[in-house]
Amino acid sequence: MERQVMSSKQKTGPLAGVKVLELAQIMAGPTCGTLLADMGADVIKVEKIPGGDDSRRYAEPQVNGESAAFMMLNRNKRSIALNLKTEGGREVLRRLVKDADVLFENYRKGTMEKLGVGYDALRKINPALIWCSISGYGQTGPYAERGGFDLIAQGVSGIMSITGDPGGPPVKSGPPVTDINAGLLATIGIVSAYVHRLKTGEGQFVDTSLMEAGIQQTFWQSAIYFATGVSPKPTGSAHVLAAPYQAFPTADGWINIGGANQANWERIATLVGAPELIEDARFATNSDRMANREELARLLGDHLKQRSTADWLEDLDAAGIPAGPINDIAAMAADPQTLARQMVVELDHPRAGRTRALGLPIKFSETPGKVVTPAPTLGQHTREVLRDAGYADAEIDALAASGAIELG
Repeated sequence: MERQVMSSKQKTGPLAGVKVLELAQIMAGPTCGTLLADMGADVIKVEKIPGGDDSRRYAEPQVNGESAAFMMLNRNKRSIALNLKTEGGREVLRRLVKDADVLFENYRKGTMEKLGVGYDALRKINPALIWCSISGYGQTGPYAERGGFDLIAQGVSGIMSITGDPGGPPVKSGPPVTDINAGLLATIGIVSAYVHRLKTGEGQFVDTSLMEAGIQQTFWQSAIYFATGVSPKPTGSAHVLAAPYQAFPTADGWINIGGANQANWERIATLVGAPELIEDARFATNSDRMANREELARLLGDHLKQRSTADWLEDLDAAGIPAGPINDIAAMAADPQTLARQMVVELDHPRAGRTRALGLPIKFSETPGKVVTPAPTLGQHTREVLRDAGYADAEIDALAASGAIELG
């Protein structure tokens, strides 16, 4: 496990030198900001007054009074507390925009415009600005005015109709996949727009949403519907296009096995001691196996229940058959591959003390990103950021006295 204690001034990565203003909270926007910051961007988190990011106030779990959820998604960032309902606060934002490369936000449509600091207003200050909006439904269409939440987006996008066990009630994906994927799409959109700007000097407006992030997750199921006209139903852990490819019971738990092609299917049948299934007409081809998937799963399960998960994993790995345990989060965090890939890092937080966070899932050979600093306290960097923008300490103190900013 890697421990990170470097200062924000030592950040490296492919986006080092890129200045980003994050006007976002909770998950979708902060996911985008975390990735940009981990890849080296100077992400200035513009938090509201009072209270800051709503996830700061999540009651549980906390570490020494600090929200674990907030700390997870806001490392590597600098926090400035700004009241955009005051002219002083809006003027600070305008000043920060002058030399910013990117601004992204997850307000409802029209909120920034009502405050006088929308895209059209701020691009006049900085025509090269890349602005990204992350909303529930996007900036166009009949739902554009609606607010969005992950649960709602999972339902609207079709995800909850294909998740869970056959015949069961609607089930959401365990992780908030539309929030997280919207953050990933925003990151891709921002970096793509930045490449365009390097070529042309032009900034632009980038628009993505939770609903679209959910729809994008339905590639296989949408392919089935477009080809057949039939909406797929939940299949539990089983794949919708290949078999055997699912979780199976063992003597002491469960194991995932992927027999996504003919060669692997035949290896699996041989390894578990059921070579006769290879010649069984019900399972001769993938189409046959899909048509008889439940019976195939039962027969393979009867064999797999005879030995432990660890024993099967050893033999499956030796045979070159894709397989793996079903880890809980604790097992995932302790897995040697997780640690070897630096996907768990340690940070020293000024209030919470030693904490752990997830690492950067993208590795660069020449410009490695890094988790450098813990999540900031509210307004921790307000004075520092304003000094960088040219404000004198007396001006900063006056802004604080007026309620336009909050000093950490």
